[in-house]
Amino acid sequence: MKGFVERSGAVLVTGGTGGLGQAIALLFAQQGADVAFTYRSNSDAAAELSVAIESLGQKSFSVPCDLTDADAAKSVVDDIAQRFDGIHTLVHAAGPHIPQQHLSTISPAQYKSALIDEAAGFFNVAHATLPHLRESQGSIVAITTAATRRYPIRDALSSGTKGAVEQLIIAFAVEEGRFGVRANSVGPGMLTDGMAARLIASGDLSDEALAVTKRNIPLRRFGTAVDIAEATVFLASDSAGFISGQHLNVDGGYSV
Repeated sequence: MKGFVERSGAVLVTGGTGGLGQAIALLFAQQGADVAFTYRSNSDAAAELSVAIESLGQKSFSVPCDLTDADAAKSVVDDIAQRFDGIHTLVHAAGPHIPQQHLSTISPAQYKSALIDEAAGFFNVAHATLPHLRESQGSIVAITTAATRRYPIRDALSSGTKGAVEQLIIAFAVEEGRFGVRANSVGPGMLTDGMAARLIASGDLSDEALAVTKRNIPLRRFGTAVDIAEATVFLASDSAGFISGQHLNVDGGYSV
């Protein structure tokens, strides 16, 4: 994999204190990238991640941000670009904990809120980052879900809203390619980290449901945050320089 040592600017990871965001930020740092990241409220985890990034010899900067606030998102992005003399990669790994519910039990207000958190939040930060990505001829990688390809029951709040993010990725790829900007998405399957871990811990997924899920995965095991990080960093690297507008499921074959 071609690293990021020669690139000016930084990678911006949204949701850096989440299970996936942390793994992604650390792998970018290992590949030679300076890392800025946003988080919602976990300042202790943000401080620990910054120390870990700096221990790898890279610069780090963290900032709390509600991405649904377009003005706040733009202010944060512009500040990061100024601090690091540019942004060469945007990785959108932010997202709220999403409960598993049947569509019939989801209220219109609840669905609207999920759409704002997922799709509008992504659009706000991507829109603000575009001028910097055009300058660096950089790329966007959005972390979505494998459930947009094979729907697991009770996952509408995740797959329905992240599906909107994937369509924005396609639109950015088509419209921004003339400026040298690439856009792709990664679809995590069932993992031992991140949101899947929270669902297990909360009891949303019973032992029986987990057993069924594992049987539906050809590799017969769950993935890890590192699996997602590897795919994300690859898509952002020069090794994937002719890949744009694509969705890569990292799911052990679940979606095939």
